[in-house]
Amino acid sequence: MVQPGGGFDLSQIMQQAQQMQQKLVEAQEELANTEVTGTSGGGLVTATVSGDSQLKSLSIDPKVVDPDDVETLSDLVVAAVRDASANAQKLTEQKLGPLAGGLGGGMPDLGGFPGLGG
Repeated sequence: MVQPGGGFDLSQIMQQAQQMQQKLVEAQEELANTEVTGTSGGGLVTATVSGDSQLKSLSIDPKVVDPDDVETLSDLVVAAVRDASANAQKLTEQKLGPLAGGLGGGMPDLGGFPGLGG
């Protein structure tokens, strides 16, 4: 990235940035097409979300449906959706984490520019 004579190869930096952006877009698309589940009540309520945390489906075992205790059912639904969302977040961190690590790794030392380096 540093050319002979100390100059920066901006075209190479731009090319690497475009490659990183493309990989990020591909990873985000893959996440959107991946489904993750979460459960509560020992599996009585199951929520399925996409990798980008969009609720896709909700399954409720009839055993948990009690007209006299709707609050418990509501709590189980919320817990299942939260569990699924947490699992989706973990998946997102696994998929995007390596890409985020590369965002700053290729930058040259900018110490010669005030406020840009050490």
